[in-house]
Amino acid sequence: MVHRQLSFDLYQDLGTPSSPEISAATENLSKSTGAESLGAIFTRPEVVDFILDLAGYTEDKALHKKRLLEPSFGAGDFLVPIVKRLLSAWREVEGTLDDLTNAIYAVELHRETYEKTHAIVLDFLQQEGFSAKTANALLKCWLLQGDFLLVPLKGEFDFVIGNPPYVRQEMIPIPLLTEYRSRYQTMYDRADLYIPFIERSLSHLAPMGTLGFICADRWIKNRYGGPLRNFVFEQFYLKIYVDMASTSAFQSEVSAYPGITIISREAPGATRIAHCRDISRATLGVLVEAIQARTLSKESGTVRELAQVMNGAEPWLLGSSDQMALIRRLEKQFPKLEEVGCKVGIGVATGADKVFIGDYEALDVELDRKLPLVMTKDIISGEVKWRGQGVINPFLESGSLVNLLDYPRLGRYLNTQREVIASRHCAKKNPVNWYRTIDRITPSLASKPKLLIPDIKGESHIVFEEGKLYPHHNLYYVISNHWDLRALQAVLLSTITRLFVATYSTKMRGGFLRFQAQYLRRIRIPYWSDVPEMLRTELADAAIKRDIRLCNCAVLKLYGVSQEELSALGGNGD
Repeated sequence: MVHRQLSFDLYQDLGTPSSPEISAATENLSKSTGAESLGAIFTRPEVVDFILDLAGYTEDKALHKKRLLEPSFGAGDFLVPIVKRLLSAWREVEGTLDDLTNAIYAVELHRETYEKTHAIVLDFLQQEGFSAKTANALLKCWLLQGDFLLVPLKGEFDFVIGNPPYVRQEMIPIPLLTEYRSRYQTMYDRADLYIPFIERSLSHLAPMGTLGFICADRWIKNRYGGPLRNFVFEQFYLKIYVDMASTSAFQSEVSAYPGITIISREAPGATRIAHCRDISRATLGVLVEAIQARTLSKESGTVRELAQVMNGAEPWLLGSSDQMALIRRLEKQFPKLEEVGCKVGIGVATGADKVFIGDYEALDVELDRKLPLVMTKDIISGEVKWRGQGVINPFLESGSLVNLLDYPRLGRYLNTQREVIASRHCAKKNPVNWYRTIDRITPSLASKPKLLIPDIKGESHIVFEEGKLYPHHNLYYVISNHWDLRALQAVLLSTITRLFVATYSTKMRGGFLRFQAQYLRRIRIPYWSDVPEMLRTELADAAIKRDIRLCNCAVLKLYGVSQEELSALGGNGD
């Protein structure tokens, strides 16, 4: 793997900006009482010790000669065990007090949390035999109240450990968000706050230093994580990834799946990957030993080792090696779905469904100002069973909004609901076009045959719609002027498609996958002209019968899947 030089100075540190707006926003956040704005998710003690062990912050090392950074210490879930380990290692060598002063640097934005944790650590140090004066002097060196993304950081750190805050952009004050975007190249698209936390932490990692974080796993595969993945790829080594999706790693329920990443600043190598399902101390202790073993046991399926998990900004491929080999082969041999004349899209989002959507017959607007709407509930059975819903269409086929004076019934209906419609973000942004739906409606789409795909499903759920209905925003659709849609339906129902989606999609609770456009577009498929006539018929017949076994048999032929590759899919083709 060739590492290119980054185009910016990793160690550039501008310090806290003097802008009154930014200072005020930071101060307000420091006093916030809302858990959502703080992004505070507390980590279980056994998981904390697990991460510290994986990162190598262990008592058998001269920890007092190392520097550790914790970017958001919160209630001290990591900080207190870190101090315990530091003191134990320090006492083992009978070090001096001066040895401890630079060993820890921990930051916390929220003032009340900072003060509470300061008191906890102060009490702990006094219990360990330090005088109040000495303990306070150490904490003055160790702890800082401020915004980690803005405060000055001096030098490099041998360890960066912790659980960065999970805060959506909507919760970040505009002045701060603007400042973050100007400082951090990974603050891309709708990136959550933990993204720049990881960037800055890695930027201050010393050569051979190690970062150990537990946080939401979405960034390793989704769109907004691309710049951060590329940042890691450029100069760092993903040593270990532990999937914690099946565990309760935090002290409260969270919607996002957590993962543990151990990243170091050293020459890259193979990545050790584990899936953790039990967080008892005994199990985690065994797992640490397995992950850190000099050579992996062939008999143990607990830990796997994969090369080339990272590839620039591309999603990390963390599946089994034989499955990844199949994916790589298909990606090399076949073009992407949209390169063979298929188009992937998503249905209409209105921003006010209660106004724009209703019983088709009862919607009191001109006939050409409404379209029959297909929703997720209409396709649960695997076939379309329309329940009679419709959507109001304020657009002409050209894409411009209609003049309400030309449509008196539409104008009257919308004006009775104007307060609701005009309160939407898209309406406030452009008051003249207050009655538009969030997404443009293209009426001709309703008349096109299409495949409908719900966003979240455990298995592929691909439904053929003959060309009478317009899709709702919870449905993705695929149309094509080249591929026969019934044959394409068989491909999308197959285990090959599920492998593609499972490889690139983020997981949801219950093992569900996101069948989103960004993942569907990664599916590889031959040109229709390259598909033999007999196989075309076989594919279409299997889809019409909705027989997944027959779909798989035909699709395996389509891709030329070998018996060895078939075993990677977990079946024998029957």
